[in-house]
Amino acid sequence: MAAVTPRVFVSHLSGVPVFDPNGDQVGRVRDLVAMLRVGGRPPRILGLVVEVISRRRIFLPMSRVTGVESGQVITTGVVNMRRFEQRPTERLVLGEFLDRRVRLVEGHGQEGEEVTVLDVAIQQLPARRDWEIDKYFVRKGRGGALRRKGETLTVEWSAVSGFSLEEHGQGAESLVATFERLRPTDVANALHHLSPKRRVEVAAALDDDRLADVLEELPEDDQVEIIGKLAEERAADVLEAMDPDDAADLLSELPEEDKERLLALMRPDDAADVRRLMSYEERTAGGLMTTEPIVLLPDATVADALARVRQADLSPALAAQVYVCRSPDDTPTGKYLGTVHFQRLLRDPPFTLVSSIVDSDLVPLRPDTPLPLVTSYLAAYNMVSAPVVDESGSLLGAVTVDDVLDHLLPDDWRETDLTDLHGEEGVGHGGR
Repeated sequence: MAAVTPRVFVSHLSGVPVFDPNGDQVGRVRDLVAMLRVGGRPPRILGLVVEVISRRRIFLPMSRVTGVESGQVITTGVVNMRRFEQRPTERLVLGEFLDRRVRLVEGHGQEGEEVTVLDVAIQQLPARRDWEIDKYFVRKGRGGALRRKGETLTVEWSAVSGFSLEEHGQGAESLVATFERLRPTDVANALHHLSPKRRVEVAAALDDDRLADVLEELPEDDQVEIIGKLAEERAADVLEAMDPDDAADLLSELPEEDKERLLALMRPDDAADVRRLMSYEERTAGGLMTTEPIVLLPDATVADALARVRQADLSPALAAQVYVCRSPDDTPTGKYLGTVHFQRLLRDPPFTLVSSIVDSDLVPLRPDTPLPLVTSYLAAYNMVSAPVVDESGSLLGAVTVDDVLDHLLPDDWRETDLTDLHGEEGVGHGGR
């Protein structure tokens, strides 16, 4: 029997406390941010507007929400404290959806009957952190203080008109909604072929995480153009959301004063990772690696490792193995002990300590290992990711096969039209 995914009415979220994983209160929910979509798809919930202790209102992406429970919201603990600013493509659910007069569509009561939206239910998609609007709680009739209250009922999101975009609109909002069905690579390809003005408009309308994913797939010239047109605080937010190695590559293309200004606006921990990557030569293991592999301490279990591997925002290459190190477990770590591959995790009981099944036979890469040797290493040992360790034995990061391919393919490889692989409909339309 399939697991029931949680459904929450937004009125029950208004004012509830938001806690970090340690139980400390971050603030309170003041609204939810939604994006309308095309193609008969329900509005997507992008995140929460949270009022922190200082009364500043910040944006908390749903990807940072780990639990929506009775009377509270739990976060990953990573919160950006910059003030929330609503973008043109965003809608506030409590502020703009509730008390709105809309019409029922055909097949849901009297055709075209006016109703008032009293509440909105959101539901988490199975096996993902994405949330969508699921149902509306509405009242029939015009209501009002001098009128009798009409019948109330709960209807599917598709029963109410006015909460979707036209399929063929050409504005930035419609393009963003259309692009949401594509993979980041395909969005990047579409952006690349837009006019510079429209490209910047659409990029500015994407949410931070989505824009970060797309920027990682764009040619360097497009990356520099887009990041240069964003407000500096927004640009810093997007750089924080990018993989550190991709952020380092992008910042390396900027003038020195622009680079330093953006690094100063980034969170200190994120900026430190990027600065460290920028200190290595580009075509070496240090210049290619990401500083965010899965790192576990020796007393972690197979169950702990599998829980980390299941994280939806991990690339397949990074999820293929975990690295076991002594404390601290943030890169650069304590002494690197070895690697445990995903297949081995599947073969051992959940209570098994990862330190007892670690593979320590393979010599890890050094940060100054040149690209040709990195490529040979991955090919010789059939690896999709390899550890990078410094002279003291600390794990610095991991080089993944996709980053190696980026540097082996011709400079214009992103110009390749992949639609021929899947016919006229193109690639990536089936989801992420």
